[in-house]
Amino acid sequence: MDTEFLLKNKYVLVVLTVVFLAVVFFQINKSKSGVTLKNTPAQLSISGENETALKAMEAIPQDNVPMATEKQGLQELPFKVENGEKVFNLTTQPVKWNILKDVTVTAWAYNGMIPGPLIRVTEGDKVKILVKNNLSEPTTIHWHGIQVPNNMDGIPDETQKPIAPTETFTYEFIAKPAGTYWYHSHYDSDKQISVGLSGAFIIEPKGGLASKPDIDKILMLNEWRVIDDQTYAAMPATGMDGNFFTINGKAFPETETLNVKIGQKVRLRFIGSGQMIHPMHLHGFPFKIVATDGNDVLESAQWIKDTVSVAPGERYDVEFTPDRPGKWMLHCHIPHHTTNEHVEPGGLMMIVNVT
Repeated sequence: MDTEFLLKNKYVLVVLTVVFLAVVFFQINKSKSGVTLKNTPAQLSISGENETALKAMEAIPQDNVPMATEKQGLQELPFKVENGEKVFNLTTQPVKWNILKDVTVTAWAYNGMIPGPLIRVTEGDKVKILVKNNLSEPTTIHWHGIQVPNNMDGIPDETQKPIAPTETFTYEFIAKPAGTYWYHSHYDSDKQISVGLSGAFIIEPKGGLASKPDIDKILMLNEWRVIDDQTYAAMPATGMDGNFFTINGKAFPETETLNVKIGQKVRLRFIGSGQMIHPMHLHGFPFKIVATDGNDVLESAQWIKDTVSVAPGERYDVEFTPDRPGKWMLHCHIPHHTTNEHVEPGGLMMIVNVT
């Protein structure tokens, strides 16, 4: 009996010794990496010594960052005409931006607003856009879906040199084809897009839209991560998922109310400008999907739906005509995306007020 007891305890001692040595080995190798992560949530999914990836997961620097003077994003960007070109100016800069009255994010913005300014031109226009970089790191702009020359495509170290801090780069192209597009950073985009560097770019067909909507609204869908008043790039599947969600830079109840009259035709242009898919559902009325990724859908092929899933990078133009009054909700149908810091209602919700 004593011999059996000693054997059992011997095996337990061996197992405990192996576990102890494994833990010591892990800690030694972890300390050898020499990579420290500042101001970052404890739960992260990353391995090895990828210092660039670790830096992207740090809190966005907020010292001496001014509050934004603009109160809403997607303001139409003015231009001047020079030598037959429409000339626009964009400036990247850090700002503090209210997504709710009591929640502020440290954002990287175009022209001090989230989302960046709306660029609206007509198909065939010659366009020149001067981009000044006032960030602490390089950047570029990709004109998502627009058929630009390759050297205007915004891919760092492939089609252009990154725009260094304080430098200016000029993009020039002919605006084509007509449709709903957007622009965004293509440098360290996992971080830079996630903290604000995107905006809408609409190319109108000559003569205007054939469907002649009474209301034409752009809705850019994004995610944010705010922990202890610090802003991080929202990165799904890394332990850094978003805990706030915005339509045009605001979370419900600060999202815009869309006021519509019975019988008015409404066109909504959804843009998936974040990193997560958002099935957008409209209460009360079905809608037709009239364009996808800037391309018109033939009337015979238009789907009638009340929910459309907008994946990152995608654009869906939908149209509907309300026939009765009410306050109708438009929202993402992933319930977590309609919360603010896990509290509902919030996030990707807005009211369509029909009178």
